[in-house]
Amino acid sequence: MNNITMMMNADEFILSALKEDITSEDITTNSVMPHYQLGEVELICKEDGVIAGLGVFKRVFELLDDKTEFEFFCKDGDSVYKGEKLGVIRGDIRVLLSGERTALNYLQRMSGIATYTRSIADLLKGTSTKLLDTRKTTPCMRIFEKYAVTVGGGYNHRYNLSDGVLLKDNHIGAAGSVKEAIRMAKEYAPFVRKIEVEVENLDMLREALDAGADIIMLDNMSVEDMKEAVKLTKGRAETECSGNVTKENIARLVDIGVDYISSGALTHSSPILDLSLKNLHTI
Repeated sequence: MNNITMMMNADEFILSALKEDITSEDITTNSVMPHYQLGEVELICKEDGVIAGLGVFKRVFELLDDKTEFEFFCKDGDSVYKGEKLGVIRGDIRVLLSGERTALNYLQRMSGIATYTRSIADLLKGTSTKLLDTRKTTPCMRIFEKYAVTVGGGYNHRYNLSDGVLLKDNHIGAAGSVKEAIRMAKEYAPFVRKIEVEVENLDMLREALDAGADIIMLDNMSVEDMKEAVKLTKGRAETECSGNVTKENIARLVDIGVDYISSGALTHSSPILDLSLKNLHTI
């Protein structure tokens, strides 16, 4: 997912977040700043990481007042460091105060995901294996979180349930077998859609290959079985391994030779990157 795609679809989610935070008015701000006053505030980095989501951060304030001005000293994907001034925002002080938390929530969350993704993607350098995210995202945050993964050097798996066929254990259970699930998917899904099948052992793998699966997801299999699965699959389908993959345990998967490694942790377990808006003053 690229920045243009994200921003084309972002406004409805950002407006919803603003409505969540301001149901009628910002009582505190209106108490201390009842009238328009031009001011500026600095965006400060409080720990080392990778920045992501500057466009979303900016859009929060623009939706409150399109006259708000921005000067950023970095761009999405840049490494940033504790104590660094990342930008200056100028505008109606009431807007700067009311939009602060929502804007930072997005930027901190997205930057945290980009930072964690970068730390794992770096461990795959020198291999042909790509790091993928999953659908284990925060409700109504998927578009932002998946964009942050790409900023950090990862790749997006399917965006949603309409985006591709992935037959997991319960789909296979509903269909009755791996073979039957693939047959039904081939019959129903458009021919341009690849069919991915989750397997848990080598027997399921052989059944999926014989049935014509395009991608095999090796789920929670041992390293030895995954290595054997890659040998059996070679040239017949692409391979993906998954199952509680984190920064701490991905090293064991690096030499297996799969095409993809997917990690839900990229989006469900990344800590935020600590950022703040400081030194607000009138101008």
